[in-house]
Amino acid sequence: MRMPIEASETEAMTAMTTAQTMPADWRDFFALTKPRVMSLVIFTGLCGLLAAPGHIHPVIGFTAILCIALGAGGAAALNQWWEADLDAGMKRTSQRPLPAGRLNRVDARDFGIALSAASVGIMGVAVNWLSAVILAISILYYAVVYTIWLKPRTPQNIVIGGGAGAFPPMIGWVAVTGDITLMPVLLFAIIFMWTPPHFWALALFVQSDYAKVGIPMMPVVAGERSTRRQILAYSVLLLPLSLAPWFIGGAGAIYGAAALALSAAFLVFSLPVALRSATEGDSMRPEKRLFGFSILYLFALFAVLVLDRVMAAQGML
Repeated sequence: MRMPIEASETEAMTAMTTAQTMPADWRDFFALTKPRVMSLVIFTGLCGLLAAPGHIHPVIGFTAILCIALGAGGAAALNQWWEADLDAGMKRTSQRPLPAGRLNRVDARDFGIALSAASVGIMGVAVNWLSAVILAISILYYAVVYTIWLKPRTPQNIVIGGGAGAFPPMIGWVAVTGDITLMPVLLFAIIFMWTPPHFWALALFVQSDYAKVGIPMMPVVAGERSTRRQILAYSVLLLPLSLAPWFIGGAGAIYGAAALALSAAFLVFSLPVALRSATEGDSMRPEKRLFGFSILYLFALFAVLVLDRVMAAQGML
């Protein structure tokens, strides 16, 4: 159940309502797509496509990645449309186009729907319908299951909602192969397991924002100590899961060695976060380091997966 909105959020909402609406330009619509988040989505989708066995025409491959980007952007726009009032109450998000009064909410909603529908339709017609169905599920998962249902109701929102960001490599893989096998499921599972420690590291140093607007993120509801223990637990589980593609023969020794090194480093970064107490100051330096490394981790892990597959295909392994 959502906690009462504090006076500071009410003031922010009033400011958003009374602010003079400035003409929106392309940069405001682009900001709705959460481009920094989209870059990771595009990259993991591309890696799934490049690592998949088989061949895909470059134009069709480009179309598949474009559709993944459009779908991610559409889901992000719908997320910001629904959460505009909440964003107005948080320092981290108050300058987004909607709470800052630079964009009309109806326009944002219609933009999100248009991008989402176009991405699924083009994917189905130009690539294959299985990848289009998975893309549609990922959009609905993020825009409806996570944003509308999970996020305001349960501290497990990130755990369950992590599936939304885990679909891109599976979509890229299915765009090439046309079917779902164990390997793309493992790529999905890696991102699914990576999401809680990644996001909870962020939530630890912005938890006051979430508390202010009544979002039950884990640090707000369960407290810092429990959150830190769970970050460590997920980091431990991520290590063997990241090695699973090598265990099943879906990736070679280069990937296996890199996954071991990267996941061990992830665990090392999570330890000071897990062992840190609230009395050690509020700099949140370990949490910020873990959050920054977690982004690098995912980029590096999937890049090495592609490198491993390319080298194997060319007989270099």
